[in-house]
Order: sequence, then structure tokens, then C-alpha cells
Amino acid sequence: MITILIVVLLVLLILNVPLAIGVAFASMIALLNSDLSEFVAIQRMITGLDSFPLMSIPLFMLAGKIMEKGGISKRLVDFAGSIVGSVTGGFAIIAVIASMFFAAISGSAPATVVAIGSIIVPAMIKEGYDKKFALALIASAGTIGIIIPPSIPFITYGISANTSVGDLFVAGVLPGILMGLALIIYAYIISKKRNYKGLEKSSWANFWKHFKKSILGLLMPIIILGGIYSGYFTPTESGAVASVYGLVVALFIYRTMKLKDLKTTFVEAGVLSAMVLFIIAAANLMSWVITVEQIPTKLAEVLMEITSSPAMFIVMIMLIFFVVGMFVEINAAIILIVPILLPILSMYEINLVYFGVLMIVNLAIGLLTPPLGVNLFVAKSLDTIRFDELVKAVIPFICLMIVVLALLVIFPQISLVLLGG
Repeated sequence: MITILIVVLLVLLILNVPLAIGVAFASMIALLNSDLSEFVAIQRMITGLDSFPLMSIPLFMLAGKIMEKGGISKRLVDFAGSIVGSVTGGFAIIAVIASMFFAAISGSAPATVVAIGSIIVPAMIKEGYDKKFALALIASAGTIGIIIPPSIPFITYGISANTSVGDLFVAGVLPGILMGLALIIYAYIISKKRNYKGLEKSSWANFWKHFKKSILGLLMPIIILGGIYSGYFTPTESGAVASVYGLVVALFIYRTMKLKDLKTTFVEAGVLSAMVLFIIAAANLMSWVITVEQIPTKLAEVLMEITSSPAMFIVMIMLIFFVVGMFVEINAAIILIVPILLPILSMYEINLVYFGVLMIVNLAIGLLTPPLGVNLFVAKSLDTIRFDELVKAVIPFICLMIVVLALLVIFPQISLVLLGG
């Protein structure tokens, strides 16, 4: 049954069939060639979505869209510019800082690329930045959107691994900041070599002006995380809080959105949410088929024979994740792989929160690697550029992210220190 599933899925992916449809169809074909009833497929897909924490995905999608349509992202870019001032490569650094701010609002990597990239990339090109560098930078900075909380993949992982989403959010803070700092340093070095100028000299007056304009957007992550850890609302409910807060700010305070804009905003958020949830439902079906065939147990036995070292196991799994990230959407990869690995993680006594951070950071690299490379396609849509040129330009950023991942593997404290670990 597993052989049939894998062969059919590979054929469908080669034929460029949408991932969710390919996964669901391959699983159905595998079920038809077994003693199991095909009606189980629908049951498992519905069961996979019958989870209260999953409600936060469409809610955070909506919050991100509201922030984008409501002009919050523009205010965050201006505020980042007031911090950087005349520093060499100012626009490049603004792109990273603004992406970090927006990441703490949307929880989505592609949303971060669109919201910040549509503003900063034209400005960078106008100021003489190389187009390939600008697009590769914003595509890479967008990956921070799924590392700094709130993060949609962290929610998916928490559900799959039966682990606290709140703890995962906290564990993602320092890795996300580390990723941002690495990108800032690299952007500064490249800007120094290519003589990319900074902005006009910053001042306290300019800083305070933009701080006051962006303060309501900057407060959102504080409200979300503060509410979760003070016990006022759950991680799931925080998505609703973020959406309502964003609507109030955009409609009544900033007045950058009109009531007529709500339909488009809700529809776009709904379409994005449906895509993600369809993938999760299909992946849950495939995960169930794999579990029924006892693949997790068989894989655990093989890995235990290869190595008894938890460190070596993590290195092996990181290499596998790197390849998986090239071909499989992040949420689908989480639901497919985590149930398989849970028994093995238990055997090696590996902290599930720490492993979750490593997994998400690793799969985030897949957002920059073809053939899937979601962030690459989103960044490419921001300006005219050949896809192969963008792929070449993003290679140094991929190497940089691999270095950051290696640091997280070597030093677990970076992920766990805020949790007291």
C-alpha cells in the first residue's frame, strides 16, 4: 500500500497536480488497494480538521490581511527607517527589520513577503540596489514570518505533536531574532561592498514621529503573547483578538480601510486559509495511511540500529527535512512527518519544543529552495526577473540560514532559555 501511495504521489507531483489534491488522491488509490474501506478517507480528512487550535489559522490569516490592507505594513517600514537612518544599506536593513515586525503580526511567510516587499523593493531598486539582491533579501526575510511568534506552522506542529503552542511561540522568539540579525549583518556587508547608501540622517524627532504612527501595530504582538501568558485567552483565541484589534485600528483609528474593503479582505484571507486547511486535511489522511502500515515503528527500528546518539539522529533528520522542504508545503510536511517521528523522539528523549523549532527553521529554508520555493515565487511576482536569476541570488541567503540552523542544533539553549530550559 505504501509503495502504491509513493509512486502515485510522485507521478502526480511530476504532472504538476496541486499538492493537496495529489496527496488526497494518492492516499485514496492506496486505500482502494487494501482491505480498508475507502469511506475512511473522508472520515480521516474531516477528523484532521476537527481541532479547536486549527481555528487560529484562518484567524491569523485574516489578521495579516487586515494589517496589509490597512496600511500597517507601510507604517512599520517607515518606523524601521527612522531607526536605521543613514547606516550603509539602510533600505536593505529596513527590509529585514520591517519583516521581523510584520512576522510578529501575521505568522505567515508569504504574507510577510507581499506586505513588506511590495513597499520596500521598488524603493530599493529606485535607490540603485541590484534587483536580484533586493528580491532575494525580501524572500529570505519573509521566512522569519514563520519563526517569530505567532506562527501558523508552530500551531500545526503543536497540534500534531500534542505540545504547548504557547511554549513553541516563546521558543521561536530568539531563533527568529537570530535569523534577523544574521540577515542584517549580511545585508550590511554586501551594501558596504557595493556602496549602497543609507537614508537621510535619523533624528529623535523623526523616530518619535514614526513610533507614534506605528505604535498600535507594534502593540499587537505584545497583546497576543501577553494575553496568552497572562491566561486571558488561548493561542487559538489570540487569532480572533488580533483580527478584531486590527479591524478597529484600520477602520476607526487609522481610517486606512473602508467598510467596502472588508469583502475583498475576508475573501482573500478565506481563500488562503482554505488552501492551507485543504493541504492539512489531505496530509492527515496520508499520515493515517502511513501509521496504519506501521511505518513509524519500522523506521524507528532502522534508525536505532544506525545510531543510538540523539545528536546524530537530529543531524540525520535535519538533512531529511532539508530535502523534504524542497518538495512539500510546510504544514503538510509537519502533519506527514511528526506522527512518524514521535515514537522515535520519545526513545531518544528529545525535547519536543526544541525539536519543533529546529523542524520549522529547517522547513523555512524550503521556502527558498526550488521546485516548491513559495517565497521565491511570491518575490518574483513583485518585479520582472527570470526565476533562475532569483534562485542564484538567494543561494548565499540559504547558506546563511543553514549556519543559523546549525547554531540552533549545537546550542539548544537558544531555543529553550526563555522557557527556563
